Amino acid sequence: MTCEIQHCQREMAKAIAVQEKQIHKLFVVSLTLKGLHALIEIVGGAALALFSTDAIVRWLYSKSDQSTDLLARFARTFTGAEHHFYAFYLVSHGVLNLAIVAALISRKLWAYPATFAVLIAFIAYQLYRYAYTHDIGLIAITLIDLIVLALAWNEYRLMKGAQAQR
Repeated sequence: MTCEIQHCQREMAKAIAVQEKQIHKLFVVSLTLKGLHALIEIVGGAALALFSTDAIVRWLYSKSDQSTDLLARFARTFTGAEHHFYAFYLVSHGVLNLAIVAALISRKLWAYPATFAVLIAFIAYQLYRYAYTHDIGLIAITLIDLIVLALAWNEYRLMKGAQAQR
């Protein structure tokens, strides 16, 4: 009977190890995607800062099909203040996300609580902003942040457990 229990425990430990490896791979993929997204945000924000608000509005209208389409509606409400906000937000969000990715890749224990704090602040702000803009892009970014947060939490838990066993 004892051999059967030990065999079941070994098999369960193997299954858990395989599952943890798969979750770790997902974590690495999510970091890669978050890093690429951060670079796109930095480049996009910098590019946005290079053009005038009028040039952006003209370009949006030129790409819209009709006065009721999404681009045209966005162009009508796009102000200088929004222009500066989006440029600043994209660059700062991208830089902070790139820093998060670099810190997590380094596998330093301090990087995880720092990541949690930054991502929770981003999520709170994005939801706050969504409450009055209803910009679906903010929901998409928030979902990505939530996934990375959950995967980072799992990695942090595993690292602390491994550290405690030493």
